[in-house]
Amino acid sequence: MKLAMLQTDAGLKPVGVDVRDNEARYVDLRAVEGSLPDSIHEILKQPDGLRQAEAAMNIGLDKQAFISGDLQAPIAAPQKVLCIGLNYREHARETNAEIPSEPVCFGKYANTIGGPGSDIVLPTVSQEVDYEAELVVIIGKPAKNVSEEKALDYVAGYTVGNDVSARDWQKGRPGGQWMLGKTPDTFAPIGPYLVTSDEVGDPGQLAISLALNGKTMQESSTSDLIFGIERIIAHLTQLMTLQPGDLIFTGTPSGVGVARDPQVFLKPGDQVDVTIEKLGTLSNPVVGS
Repeated sequence: MKLAMLQTDAGLKPVGVDVRDNEARYVDLRAVEGSLPDSIHEILKQPDGLRQAEAAMNIGLDKQAFISGDLQAPIAAPQKVLCIGLNYREHARETNAEIPSEPVCFGKYANTIGGPGSDIVLPTVSQEVDYEAELVVIIGKPAKNVSEEKALDYVAGYTVGNDVSARDWQKGRPGGQWMLGKTPDTFAPIGPYLVTSDEVGDPGQLAISLALNGKTMQESSTSDLIFGIERIIAHLTQLMTLQPGDLIFTGTPSGVGVARDPQVFLKPGDQVDVTIEKLGTLSNPVVGS
């Protein structure tokens, strides 16, 4: 099942997504089942929320309960945005970094979240803003001290993400300013959909790519992940409780702009398209402040 948030003339609505022949139709879930919450995030917080949404989706398809609007971020205000660095073997090699022995973790905040078509806004104080295609995990239920064997049971689904990074702040400031380099407004667009785990299958076997102005810059597979989703969730939940709607950016493959010769950084007027097999394409324009 694919779920999305849609901005309509009647407001923001959670919808089921029916994709046929590369065309998407959106089912108004709350028009079918009025007891459903008004966001995907709140649906995930209900123990039976995804099952209710799926039932509403099936009825809505039969009734042709379609609506139109503009796609928004599937999760707009996550409690936690957790990110894994250096998690593709080839990316570690291109940056001349050692393969880590355990997941390298950092965080973003809700101010970074954008959706399909939303602007990536370049700060005036940064001249080295980079792209990073990433598979994003969306947590479906509270998770604490989870084993690797059980970890995927806590995943609601997946979406496409772009871990936009100001390299001149991340690494070029005194001591390195990872937090400031990773957390400018608009620096974590996600979407277009939440695709549920059952539809995705093995998250470690997905093609992932990024195009900048139509030119492929990153092209890999999640099979190159150093630490899989199970290991990441088990590692994080040793220390913190993950909540429904929390996001985990799982790392980026090789081909980032900072590692190229010559280096490539985002500029106003650029278009960034991140595509992940089974999840769709996330497209975002780049603008100046």
